[in-house]
Amino acid sequence: QVQLVESGGGLVQAGGSLRLSCAASGGTFSIDAIGWYRQAPGKQRELVARIISGVTTIYADSAKGRFTISRDTAKNTVNLQMNSLKPEDTAVYYCNADLRRGTQIFHYWGQGTQVTVSS
Repeated sequence: QVQLVESGGGLVQAGGSLRLSCAASGGTFSIDAIGWYRQAPGKQRELVARIISGVTTIYADSAKGRFTISRDTAKNTVNLQMNSLKPEDTAVYYCNADLRRGTQIFHYWGQGTQVTVSS
């Protein structure tokens, strides 16, 4: 069974950095797209950053210039380096992946990891 397992969340002061990692495991698949979303209390889940077809990267405006997404194809992992963190970055961060098996694409979510930025 495919799983996305996140790690790296925590508590950090404003201006600090955190690195989130997400590992996809279980079965045979290829990754069409993988990335990170976040959901703050009382708000909708929103895209943070995403890598499509291993080539195209998309960032939310709020993440541009501060966050960097990267992918390790051999390890089926995706990382999110977050610098210059702000209190408004506080949220649960979720890994999301579109995994391909043959002609079918399956969508998966991780369990989420809490990021808290104190002012």
